[in-house]
Amino acid sequence: MTFSIVGHCAETGQLGIAISSSSIAVGARCPWLRAGVGAVATQNITLPSLGPQVLDLLDAGHSPDAALDKALGSNGWSQYRQVGVVDSQGRTALYTGSEALGTHNAVAGQHCVAAGNLLAAPEVISAMVTAFEQAEGSLPERLLAAMHAAVAAGGEAGPVHSAAMSVVGEFTWPIVDLRVDWADADPIGQLDRLWQAYRPQMQDYLTRALDPTAAPSYGVPGDQ
Repeated sequence: MTFSIVGHCAETGQLGIAISSSSIAVGARCPWLRAGVGAVATQNITLPSLGPQVLDLLDAGHSPDAALDKALGSNGWSQYRQVGVVDSQGRTALYTGSEALGTHNAVAGQHCVAAGNLLAAPEVISAMVTAFEQAEGSLPERLLAAMHAAVAAGGEAGPVHSAAMSVVGEFTWPIVDLRVDWADADPIGQLDRLWQAYRPQMQDYLTRALDPTAAPSYGVPGDQ
């Protein structure tokens, strides 16, 4: 039903998640990030509150493994959950419960974790980790490379309909937060096209936030 990649950039300190699902609006429930703390993808039969809870525990000084164990242990029904965690140092943790749907897998790599359920094959997840580790460019581009690798390796057993990518850096708000909440076909391709459109404007929106007097104009009604 879902596959995801959670990653950390050792050069910039950015943290990010890219995720896709057969369900609608996967970006509303599954990816959770906090600048300078970590990133958590909670999926399968997801409990959204696991994301903020793990981030709170990371922020309090717990290791990813300890934070994940504590959060799972305090909520019950852990056998239905699948969770991947990466902290601000690139340390990882992962969990897949015994009731995970269909063919499932979770793999930790260098500064990344990939996980999925209802997969076409377990190798989909290994392909994501390899693609992330070998890709060049910015963190969003590496996350998308992993998603495309998942599709090339077979992806889900059935069609996916939503996708999302979120990245945090030095600010409290996401510097990238893009979503395809429903598509009849190729939501990952649509997500990539959104990124290609947003990428040249990303720095402009940071400038607008930090120094409105230097904000570039886009010529829309009411714009500066």
